[in-house]
Amino acid sequence: MQHGSALREAVRSPRTTPLIGIYDMYSASIAAQHYDGMFVSGFGFAASYYGLPDIGFIAWPDMVQFTERLRLAFPSHHLLVDIDDGYVDPEVACHVVQSLERAGASGVILEDQKRPRRCGHADGKLILPLEEYLDKLNLVLSSRTDLVVVARTDATEEAEILRRAAALAETDADVVLVDGVRSVEWIERIRSVVGSKPLLFNQIAGGKSPRLSLTELTDLGVDVAIYSTPCLFAAHGAIDGALADLKNADGRLPVTGQTGSVELRCATELLEKNISRHHAHRAPAPV
Repeated sequence: MQHGSALREAVRSPRTTPLIGIYDMYSASIAAQHYDGMFVSGFGFAASYYGLPDIGFIAWPDMVQFTERLRLAFPSHHLLVDIDDGYVDPEVACHVVQSLERAGASGVILEDQKRPRRCGHADGKLILPLEEYLDKLNLVLSSRTDLVVVARTDATEEAEILRRAAALAETDADVVLVDGVRSVEWIERIRSVVGSKPLLFNQIAGGKSPRLSLTELTDLGVDVAIYSTPCLFAAHGAIDGALADLKNADGRLPVTGQTGSVELRCATELLEKNISRHHAHRAPAPV
């Protein structure tokens, strides 16, 4: 089965499908032990690859190359890739989508923001006129073969949220995402206007949306949940704590069994699973 079709089938499952945000190959290696779907987060990639905030610094060839590396290491996992605004130009967006599909992506998320862009849970977002975004979206849809396309709106004004969600549901996009949803009530309202079109919900620690379980999301009719930054933010806290402890211990390494950290053998065994010749013996972990 092709990667897009496999993700499309997962989206149609009775329960909300979780996709875990990863930011580099090591975080992906750990996430693959727990979940069978990954989200290539723009926030995480900008942070890890460039050390910059999620405001439009990503160059699309870097994202394509990262996706290629992920697919080689994780041949059976779902890979949903954030392509922001399609890197501004509609022709570039189409080229990127075709490149990502050849690289092994399962799907992409295309937003309706205009530059300067912002993280979906940040203030100050600007959006394209709906007709301009729909033209770009429809070009992208005509460029894909099997790839799942998530149509995303960053509208914040209430009437415009509903207008855009309904319009996106009328397209051939596979899934609709309204980013920065602020309440359960608004999830319900969006669900009602998109009809039978699959719905995606984005959760990010410290973001604008409520913290909800997969069971709660399933009950709300949400088909996909992306968790943008759990790996990145956990790594931030763990690294900061480990280095503070190392400094306090005058540079003496701790006993790993007492810290929750790992040692050389464990890390090596994890990474060895990514070598291509081992893939026949590796299946994605059940959700």
